[in-house]
Amino acid sequence: MKVILLKDIPKLGKKGELKEVSNGYGRNFLIPRGLAVEATSSELAKLRAQREQREKREEMIRRKSEELLKKIVQKHFRLKAKAGSSGKLFGAITSKDIAELISKELKIEFDKKHIILSDNIKKLGEYEIELKLPGNVRGKIKLSIEGSEAE
Repeated sequence: MKVILLKDIPKLGKKGELKEVSNGYGRNFLIPRGLAVEATSSELAKLRAQREQREKREEMIRRKSEELLKKIVQKHFRLKAKAGSSGKLFGAITSKDIAELISKELKIEFDKKHIILSDNIKKLGEYEIELKLPGNVRGKIKLSIEGSEAE
């Protein structure tokens, strides 16, 4: 019997997949528990429609992310921070600080989870920061950390 999974089921498959299962397993376990529906022609048509909608939505998200990335990459960001004479910062620059800078400079909402930092920035200098936007869109921005000497 062919079924369409409505939820992820370990060792069987993920939501939305079409699977071949034994009649007993399908009728006595999967369907009564709401884990799957029988793969009729109407259910298959519904599955195709849902898949097409999801693909359109993902494409739209990817396109928006690419446009945002183009806007962000064109700009060189500068951040002022207090530092000692050796160039070491008092504190550290985190992904939250960078996200706030991008939001302020471009007047857009930008989430810190889109910034990939292996470690917080603790020294003055030029940095290349990697971004990962929704839709698996990746890019890099340039960031200058400029300091003022502490007294």
